[in-house]
Amino acid sequence: MRGKASSLVRAVPLIFLWSAAVSAADGVPGVSSSSIVFGQSAAFSGSSGDLGKGLRIGIEAAFNEVNMNGGVHGRNIHLVYHDDRLEPDRAIVNTRRLIGKDRVFAIIGSLGTATSISAAPVAETAGVPYVAPLTGADFLREGDLPNVINLRASFSQEIEAVVELLVDELGIENIAVLYQDDALGRNGYNGARNALAVRQMELVASGVYPRSTIAIKSAFYDLRKAKPEAIILVGSYKPVARFIQWGRFLEFEPVFATISVAGNNSLAREIGDAGEGVYATQVVPDYLSETLPVARRYRAALDSLWAGSQYEFLSFEGYLTGRMAIYAIEKCGPDVDRECFREALLFSDEIDIDGFKLRFGEGDNQGSDAVFLTRISAGGSFEFSENFEEAGQ
Repeated sequence: MRGKASSLVRAVPLIFLWSAAVSAADGVPGVSSSSIVFGQSAAFSGSSGDLGKGLRIGIEAAFNEVNMNGGVHGRNIHLVYHDDRLEPDRAIVNTRRLIGKDRVFAIIGSLGTATSISAAPVAETAGVPYVAPLTGADFLREGDLPNVINLRASFSQEIEAVVELLVDELGIENIAVLYQDDALGRNGYNGARNALAVRQMELVASGVYPRSTIAIKSAFYDLRKAKPEAIILVGSYKPVARFIQWGRFLEFEPVFATISVAGNNSLAREIGDAGEGVYATQVVPDYLSETLPVARRYRAALDSLWAGSQYEFLSFEGYLTGRMAIYAIEKCGPDVDRECFREALLFSDEIDIDGFKLRFGEGDNQGSDAVFLTRISAGGSFEFSENFEEAGQ
């Protein structure tokens, strides 16, 4: 999977066991003559509740869109969901409940790196597809979990895009990293080090803060002492916003850049006026585009199910996730099962979702490599890179 060729050898026996688990099932869980049921465990409350809700809204909008047109091969698509508050233990409990009690066809749209790392093996053991988790973690792309099907680009690809901007476009030499102390943060930290090493550069400093907190004060002062020209921030939106707000208030203003897990609409709302000029990568295109067909369909689908909802990156990613699942169900035909669903995605030619293209392949369980560079403008809107007059201005 994208530079992980050696993992294919390890994946072979797991694929065999996974297929055996599927074929051993009595019937196809989650599938009836009139419906197919997917399950989601994500944060719907707590500090990350907005993220899970946004993702769920998008998935449901895609399912409602197809259901309003007769479903897929006569079956309506439904979503059952449970709140894990972005806690790994709860994610495990919820995943077991979705598989055992709710008897869902597949797990879809999980949120978070630590939660997905905990829950994906539970689904793999049960032979249940684990579809489009909202994380770019390398662990889910290395071939050890053949049930995982990723939609989005990896964290490493997002970090590379940030470093390319800072170094190659803006000419910045002194770069630091703030990251949260968990799998997400370490993935981003290592990605930054690797991207700089390719350019024969090193981080001038790094700061770390505890997961699920906004306790960034110590890291803030450590990084300020290093006087970096730019800081890459890898964490959830609340601590990232707090760090940048402190910087603006105390007149410590390097170039700030973050990635999609923090650099979304929730960050823009949280950060307020301090967000202007902050760079952020996204893994989905402009949801307000008038020229991209899938963006227009997303907005129409959201309006149809959730009138008055704001268009956002997360619900757009959820919509694309739902559309990807629908594609696989359609391709399998009336006799859909989990193995066919998995193969319909991983062994298809290019999948074109109204202009958003997915390409899986041999040993590659990630559909999209697309990374889009944005900058927060005054008022909290996002400007895409093709609209920049000049990078950095």
